[in-house]
Amino acid sequence: MGSVPKTRALMFQGTGSSVGKSVLVAGIARALTRRGLKVRPFKPQNMSNNAAVTRDGGEIGRAQALQARACGVDPTVDMNPVLLKPQSETGSQLVVCGKMRGTVRAREYQSVKKALLPEVLSAFQRLAADADIVLIEGAGSASEVNLRANDIANMGFAEAANVNVVLIGDIDRGGVIASLVGTKAVLPDTDAARIKGFIVNRMRGDASLFAAGMTVIAQQTGWPPLGLVTHLARVGDLPAEDASDLITTTGAASGLRIAVPHLPTIANFDDLDPLKSDPGVSLDIVPPGRPLPVCDLVILPGSKATISDLKAFKEQGWDIDLKAHVRRGGRVLGICGGYQMLGYAIEDREGLEGSCEMVEGLGLLNVKTVLTKEKRLTEVCGTLLPENIALSGYEIHIGRTTGADCNRPFAILEGQPDGAVSANGQVWGTYLHGLLSGGKARAALLARLGMPLSSLQDQDERVENALDEWADHLESCLDLGALLSLAQPV
Repeated sequence: MGSVPKTRALMFQGTGSSVGKSVLVAGIARALTRRGLKVRPFKPQNMSNNAAVTRDGGEIGRAQALQARACGVDPTVDMNPVLLKPQSETGSQLVVCGKMRGTVRAREYQSVKKALLPEVLSAFQRLAADADIVLIEGAGSASEVNLRANDIANMGFAEAANVNVVLIGDIDRGGVIASLVGTKAVLPDTDAARIKGFIVNRMRGDASLFAAGMTVIAQQTGWPPLGLVTHLARVGDLPAEDASDLITTTGAASGLRIAVPHLPTIANFDDLDPLKSDPGVSLDIVPPGRPLPVCDLVILPGSKATISDLKAFKEQGWDIDLKAHVRRGGRVLGICGGYQMLGYAIEDREGLEGSCEMVEGLGLLNVKTVLTKEKRLTEVCGTLLPENIALSGYEIHIGRTTGADCNRPFAILEGQPDGAVSANGQVWGTYLHGLLSGGKARAALLARLGMPLSSLQDQDERVENALDEWADHLESCLDLGALLSLAQPV
């Protein structure tokens, strides 16, 4: 009787944040899944305010939800057991195995994470039990040796789980030779020995121009090159994990103009992705220091710290711009935290976002929000009002919103009214994330702004097509056979 093949695993770490680890893992996952392998994604620790709701009632980083999609499976909390959601420059909400465990300051977390390793390893083992191969994504930089003690995100996890590592560098950022060679220089010998090869990502132009560079890196590090990944524009249709990856302006130079203020703790900003490729739509992510432009629609996005983001919004003078926009007849859409900001008050009786206080909202909706400890995490379906067009998405928020404008709901979700509409019909608020993903619902909302009603692509279809094209591209750029040979049994 033959032995049962063991699950294998391979970890992908980066020379820094935003080098493309998440989308590389997603593309490799899709490519290997198409080869008939049962692939699962795993990220021990993630830091992101772009979260996804899982079928088992928890939340994980949206990048792992994308990777699960690439594998053709539903996301689960085991795919990202530790999620840090930044609420300020020094503190984050801590989510473990899909559930909130309070808030931690950055320095405090350095001692907390050691206790989290057993839960992280348990989640990894559960995931591996139902897979042929687990693709593990690291976080931040492999060279953060100052954080190596008690590490659960990069080399600390690799050591605990005894997995090999592939290191990724980003040539588009510049200095990729130094970043890869420098990582080898600063790592302890035992950690450097875990790295079995490197990938250079985001090469623009003629790939042959960097052939000598690949050789230099290999000679200086002793690591074999596993591929030079050239730039593929279609990757822009995949959700970005970090707010720093948000592109300032996309779309048509004329047509409908949509502006989005870039809040300090903007969350679930992939709500905006469906608008990026729609014909006749210009999407403008407005950075601090610039006034809200004259436009057709202002979207107030989700927020991880609604009260502090509201204060920052006012400090920029955007509240004055927004009220002028409404006086001109412009429309406003608030999603989740943005919806809460549009009311006349937000009350934090228990100091959930810092201190116990009640702050004045923007006053464009006759509603008030009281923040509550209970977090609502659920996938929902319903209809957009008054068009009665099907909607689907998810809710992920704390707080309960009530008031006279709730008598004019934005939508019906799971048989219950959701959101609010102002008496003049210009201001809309909703707790539904993903409401723009459906082509018919998005077309209906844009038609309210004067765009001719037309057929728009569902975002799910757009993402699926992009994943397939990205996987095809990686098949030509990477030595997937070599990658598979580096994956160790676990």
